[in-house]
Amino acid sequence: MQKKLPDAGGLAFYSPADAAWILGVDLDSIHRAIRVGELRAVRRRSRLVIPAAELRRVVGGGAR
Repeated sequence: MQKKLPDAGGLAFYSPADAAWILGVDLDSIHRAIRVGELRAVRRRSRLVIPAAELRRVVGGGAR
């Protein structure tokens, strides 16, 4: 079962918890992927968020 990403129409960002839910993995896996550079995250207003484009890349199975 694959979860659909909502179409935000513009730049969208997801919290690590939301990204974990979308990808179907636990939150620790998201933090580990960010730490080792497999998943790109950015700071927005001092919060760590993951761009929707990055989640689309991961869901689509695309490599860098």
